[in-house]
Amino acid sequence: MEVGNITTVTEFVLLRLSNNPQIQALLFALFLGIYLLTLTGNLLMLLVIRADSHLHTPMYFFLSHLSFLDAFYSSIIVPNLLQNLLSKWKTISFLQCFTQISLVLFSGATEACLLSVMAYDRFQAVCHPLLYMVAMDRKVCTGLVGASWAIGIGTSLVNTLLLAQQHFCGPNLIRSVSCELPPVLLLTCSDPYVSTVSILTTMVVLGLGTFFLLLSSYTRIIMTALRIKSATGRGKIFSTCSAHFLVVTIFYVSGICRYMTPLSDLALEQVLSMQYSVVTPLLNPFIYSLKNQEVKAALRRMLTRKPRLTF
Repeated sequence: MEVGNITTVTEFVLLRLSNNPQIQALLFALFLGIYLLTLTGNLLMLLVIRADSHLHTPMYFFLSHLSFLDAFYSSIIVPNLLQNLLSKWKTISFLQCFTQISLVLFSGATEACLLSVMAYDRFQAVCHPLLYMVAMDRKVCTGLVGASWAIGIGTSLVNTLLLAQQHFCGPNLIRSVSCELPPVLLLTCSDPYVSTVSILTTMVVLGLGTFFLLLSSYTRIIMTALRIKSATGRGKIFSTCSAHFLVVTIFYVSGICRYMTPLSDLALEQVLSMQYSVVTPLLNPFIYSLKNQEVKAALRRMLTRKPRLTF
């Protein structure tokens, strides 16, 4: 659209993953399978936690919010990706693109906060077991979750509104399969200084800040585990922490590299984007919950429970 002598972009063109129809069909089947597994795993966790009173504890309260967020996060990215794999024109309107950017920022920021809160919860449970229920009472848990969601909303609003102040006059090809802030910011025709400072500040304060809090909690947990004489108890803690830390590392490293470093390798950009937006929501329910013996027992009780007949 041209207003006077200024051309304004009204839609963006998303990058193709492949121009080969056969590869596109394979990718469609792959991402559809991942998406269905992600929804099934996370929604199943929500159902089990809600249905079983044995799981009404702080840890599973946080896990239920993480499961909901992961299902939501995956639904922001993958359905649009599936549509683009089947459609001839990989276009997205200006409004749809900015809506997706805001939701991605909200989900990523909220998940970073939730992961650090969950690490703090495990720190209290392992390092201060006698005071755990006092330190993590319902009021504290609700406040921590509420703060995580509020920080996510605030982060999303600030960065999206600053980006919306930029002028886009072309080109309009986004070097990504979804609308994300870094590749869209490269297309601005105005000075992106304020938006760049905003997102870098967000990543340093929120991204690195929550990561160091999380790292500190796991370090204290490991130090406590090393003092445990029981090999079984020590092994259980190490096994749980290593699995958790693997998923957290994938999420943080890929997200920080994507948003804080200028990457010239397009393939690497896509891999990093897929890791935190597609792979992490798939792994979280299996790593955090479905490997847990308490969750397995609750799932068995739910499946074997006899339905009550009411008249």
